[in-house]
Amino acid sequence: MPCGACGRAVLALMTFSIGFAADELLCVCDVPHCSLPTCTGQVCFVSKRKEEGTITQHKGCFSQNILENCHTPVTEQYGMRCCDSSMCNAELEIFLQGEEALGKAPSLPNLLLMIFVPLLALLILVALTVLFCWKVAQHRHQKSDLGDTDLMLKASMVGDSTLEDLLNDDCTTGSGSGLPFLVQRTVARQITLVECVGKGRYGEVWRGVWHGESVAVKIFSSRDEQSWFRETEIYNTVLLRHDNILGEWGAKEAGGAAVQWLHGHGSSPRPGFIASDMTSRNSSTQLWLITHYHENGSLYDYLQRTALDVETCLGLASSIICGLVHLHVEIFGTQGKPAIAHRDLKSRNILVKSNRQCCIADLGLAVMHSQGSDYLDIGNNPRVGTKRYMAPEVLSEQIRTDCFESYKKTDIWAYGLVLWEITRRTVVNGIVEEYRPPFFDAVPSDPSFEDMKKVVCIDQQTPVIPNRLFSDSVLSALAKIMKECWYQSPSARLTALRIKKTLKKLNNSLEKPKPEQ
Repeated sequence: MPCGACGRAVLALMTFSIGFAADELLCVCDVPHCSLPTCTGQVCFVSKRKEEGTITQHKGCFSQNILENCHTPVTEQYGMRCCDSSMCNAELEIFLQGEEALGKAPSLPNLLLMIFVPLLALLILVALTVLFCWKVAQHRHQKSDLGDTDLMLKASMVGDSTLEDLLNDDCTTGSGSGLPFLVQRTVARQITLVECVGKGRYGEVWRGVWHGESVAVKIFSSRDEQSWFRETEIYNTVLLRHDNILGEWGAKEAGGAAVQWLHGHGSSPRPGFIASDMTSRNSSTQLWLITHYHENGSLYDYLQRTALDVETCLGLASSIICGLVHLHVEIFGTQGKPAIAHRDLKSRNILVKSNRQCCIADLGLAVMHSQGSDYLDIGNNPRVGTKRYMAPEVLSEQIRTDCFESYKKTDIWAYGLVLWEITRRTVVNGIVEEYRPPFFDAVPSDPSFEDMKKVVCIDQQTPVIPNRLFSDSVLSALAKIMKECWYQSPSARLTALRIKKTLKKLNNSLEKPKPEQ
C-alpha cells in the first residue's frame, strides 16, 4: 500500500477511536468480574436478582450491542434499570415486585425529619406539663393563708424552685411515706421559718410553721447535696411505717391541716417525712427536708439538759433498738421494705418525741439490701459517717463493703456508744454525771480519723462504764449489752433483734408489781 494511503488509514482509525472514547461513560462496577470499582461503557446499570430467598444486587456498565437488556421487565426474581450519564448508577436503585411494600430506605433529610419532629413534639409536651404544674403550684400558693409574718422568714422569700426541680417528676406520686411530689413543692412554699434550733457541719435545722403547725425544716449545705438526695429518695420510695423511725408517727400525734389533707386523700397516719424541696436564696441553692417537729429535739440535746430515771433510760434505749430492728429487717410483700443499715447512728441523729420515746432520723448515708435480687444499694455519697462513732473495721478500712451484714454490725457498735451516753445521765443513788460524748477523755473535741483509729483500733479502748451502774440490776444489764456491742470482731457483736428481746425482758421486769413492804 502506498505510504499516502497508509497515512490516511491510520488517521481514520485514530479518529474512530477518539470518537468512541468520547462517547463512553464511567460507571460504578461491583459485579464479580470487575477488577476496579469503576468501568466504562455506553450505559450504566443496576440489577437485582432473588435466588432461594436471598436478594443480590450488582452495578456495572454495558456496551451498545447488549443495550436491549435494559428493557427487561422487572419480576419477582429479576430486574434491571439503566441510565446514561457518568456514575449515574451510584445512587440508582431498583425494587423487585413485592419488594416495594418493604419501603424505600429513608434518605438523610428524611431520617433527620423522622428523628427531630417527634423530639420537638416531646419537648413541647414537657414544656406544657411543666407550665401546668407551675401554674397549679402558684395557684395553691396564692390561696394559702400564711398570716402575719413580718418578723419571720417566709419560704416564698427564699426563692422559687428551679426548673430542674420542677422537671423531677413533680406530677407523679411516690410510693413512700411523703406527700405526692407536686404537693411537696406546694407545702414547701407555704412554710414560714421561725427559728434556728440547731446547726451542724452539714447544715441547719429550723422550726417552721405550716398551717398553724410546727414542722422541722432541715436545710442541707451544698457540700452535703448527696445526703439530701439519698434521704429524699428513701423517704419517697420506702414505706418506713414505724413509731421509732422518723418516716412515720402514730395517728394520735397527728393533727391540724395535715390530718385534714390526709383524711381528704384516704391515707394512713401522717408520715414524719412531709416533703423535700430545692430552693434558691441569694443565688445559692438550698436543699430542704421537711418533717414533723419534735420539741424535745435530738437525744444529744435532751441529754444535755435532762437527768434520767431508770425507767426513762430503759424506755429511750428500747425505743431506739426497736427502730434499728425495723431498719435492719427486710419485710416482704406489697407493703414491705428492703433491709436498711443506717451507717451514721449517733445521739444527734435520734429525736426524742413528746412521750419520751425515740425515733431514728437522718438516713442520708443509709445502705439498702434486698435478698430477692441480692442487690446492695450503697448510694453515691462521699461521706463516711461520724468519726467518733465509727467501728474499728471502718477506721482500719477493713470492712467488707460488698456485704450488707458488715454495715449492720457498724450500727450495733454505734448503738452501744449511744447506750453509754444515756446511762451516764441516769441517776443512781442520787448520783449522775454531766453529759459527755463517747471517748471524751481520749480524743479532742473534733477528733481526726487518725485520732480515732489510734484509740479504737490500736489501743482498743472502749468508753469507761461508771461503777455505780452495777448497783442497779437494769443498768447493770445495759452495761453488759454495751460491752457486747463493742467487740473488735464484728461477728461477735450482738444483733439488733437480740438486744431488743433482752430489753423487752427488762421492761417486763420493771412492769411487775413490787411486793408490799
